[in-house]
Amino acid sequence: MIKIKESELHFSYVRSSGPGGQHVNKVSTAVQLKYNVMQSDIPEELKQRFNDRYRNRISKSGFLTITAQSFKSQKKNKDDAVSRLEKLFSDIKIKTKRIPTKPSRGSKVKRIEGKKKRSVIKKNRMKVNLDD
Repeated sequence: MIKIKESELHFSYVRSSGPGGQHVNKVSTAVQLKYNVMQSDIPEELKQRFNDRYRNRISKSGFLTITAQSFKSQKKNKDDAVSRLEKLFSDIKIKTKRIPTKPSRGSKVKRIEGKKKRSVIKKNRMKVNLDD
């Protein structure tokens, strides 16, 4: 998992848009998170993959902006913005190569028993020969 330093995140607080009455009109609860991907302290390969995947969301100066305004609380919106940034990083994680393993003795026996059962079922479907 990638750890993003708190010092690399820049928060600004703005008024939420949309309906909500007096509270929305006078309190700045929406959070804009700005994260400079190019100057961050993450591996170069990860920066490149992030940039390739989200190039339409990153500005020319290298900033990724996430706006969170789902909640009435400023703290909840801040936590939501950070979790959304972490989700973006988790979506581009490096796939690990699968190492194939050999089947256990028990699973081999179970497989053979299943085949034998199926074989008996199919043998019983044959026509009965009364001459014998």
